Order: sequence, then structure tokens, then C-alpha cells
Amino acid sequence: MEVSIEKDIIMTSENTEKNESVNVQKAKISVKNTKVWYGDFEAIKGISMEIQPNSVTAFIGPSGCGKSTFLRLFNRMNDYVDGFSMEGKIKIDGANIYKKKVHVEELRKEVGMVFQKPNPFPKSIYENVAYGLKIQGITDKKVIDVRVEKALKQADLWEEVKNDLKKSALALSGGQQQRLCIARTLAVEPSIILMDEPTSALDPISTAKIEDLIFGLKEKYTIIIVTHNMQQASRISDYTAFFYLGELVEYNKTKSIFTKPEKKRTENYITGRFG
Repeated sequence: MEVSIEKDIIMTSENTEKNESVNVQKAKISVKNTKVWYGDFEAIKGISMEIQPNSVTAFIGPSGCGKSTFLRLFNRMNDYVDGFSMEGKIKIDGANIYKKKVHVEELRKEVGMVFQKPNPFPKSIYENVAYGLKIQGITDKKVIDVRVEKALKQADLWEEVKNDLKKSALALSGGQQQRLCIARTLAVEPSIILMDEPTSALDPISTAKIEDLIFGLKEKYTIIIVTHNMQQASRISDYTAFFYLGELVEYNKTKSIFTKPEKKRTENYITGRFG
């Protein structure tokens, strides 16, 4: 039985059993009792949640609370960290992405990532966006040209660079570089975009452009953003998850989190009493 997505979702590590029965639109990402260790340190403590398609979900919480670790589970970036281990299930479109036979490179075509600091390659603007397509084995220049233009338009950068595609990406401003990195991610046509504090290194004008871009992209993509900026979370996200010391304290519609949080710890954090 399905119910409207407009109903609130509340899932925390403290009341997982209670909330596993909540019925919503079929989840894009489903996380069940997931724990993460770096060596003996438990970084994620039994989190369960479901992330809805075509939405923006913000992860908030103080530094070191597990937000980025949890985000990187969805494209298996933590696999490269020494001492990493995990248990639990993470499914994307119903498929367990931690099964042994999963091809991680195929997963990362589906789950794109935008990092905290812009990281364009020391190549031209065109080659930056085309890079992932060529890695996938696409060689038809007409196909690449179309995909590059489409991605740059989606990232709201085309009009600024269309006459300078051979220009070095490193010559762009910081905000333009971050939008270029978003275009590079969009070019390979993922269905999920992970963003780890994508505006923390940008000025307010560039930040506003990225936020407007995120708001528009959710029509076609499922977006998850880690942010320390609670005002940003309240502006752009549909759902917000509050993390603290490796636990998911509260997860709900953003409006509910910021106006009527269920947990005292959530209220204390968003009102600035700690963090």
C-alpha cells in the first residue's frame, strides 16, 4: 500500500524498528541498519533511512558526526579508506550495492559525486566535460558534442563558456569551476548526485547560483547534499537528516525539522545551542 510522499518521514537510529513500517513512494536509496568502522572506531552506528527519488536531501550536523562518511557509502568511496568496514544493506533501486559481484565503476556511472572544492582537470573546458564519456568508450564526436553542450546547459554554464570551450578549465572562476564539475558529473547521465559541501569554498553569489542549480536539477535527479550551512539546508532541501556522533538523530521533511523537530538534540543544534 502506498501513501502520499507529502506525509512526514521520521527515521532515526534510535527508533529504526518503529519506522521501518512507514510507507512512502518507492525509495531511490534504502539503508537498513548500516554500521561503519575505521579500524576499531565505529563511525556510523546502525542507521536506517529511505531517500526519495527526485528530491534534495540535506545531511546536517557538527563536524565529525559521520555525514560525509555516510554520503560516501552510496558510491563506495569509503572503500579506498584504510581500515574501512561496514555491515548492513544499502540498496539503490532495489539492488544491494555492497554485494561482492557489484561492478563499482558501473555504480559510479549511476551515482555521481561533486566534492567540497572544485577539482577540474588541467584540460580544456570541453575535455573536462567529455572525460567521463570517453572513459565509457564513447568515441563518436557528434554524440560527445551533444552531451557536452547538454551538460553545460544543465549546469547553467553554457552561455558563459560556449565560445571558449578550448580554454583551460583552470582559468575559470571558483564558482564556474564548481559548475563545470557538476556538468562533468551530469554528462555521464547518473540518476543520483552526491554533493559534499559543494559551496563551502565559494562566495555568496556563486553559492546562490549553485543553489538555484540544485533546485532545478531535482526534477531529473536524486540529490543528497552535506552542508554545515543550516540556512542552505532550509532553502534548497525537501528532506533533512540530522547526524550526531555517528547516529541519525532525526530525519524528516525539512520544514518539520526546522519548525517542529521531534528530538531535543535536533532543536538544540538548529537553534545554535551546540555544534
